Amino acid sequence: MFLFLILLSSAIALIVIGAVVDGMLYLVSTGVLLLVVAVLYLLVRSIVRSRRGRPTAF
Repeated sequence: MFLFLILLSSAIALIVIGAVVDGMLYLVSTGVLLLVVAVLYLLVRSIVRSRRGRPTAF
């Protein structure tokens, strides 16, 4: 969860800085990419956790 929070806060900071400073579109795109990576990380982690708790059918 700590990694997700670090990725999320970094993404938000990059998006805000890139939007405020003129000509820093690459920071906005990097922030959006980090945001997507953070959401995918959280999704994969939740799927793995939910499968680990289930008993197997065999």
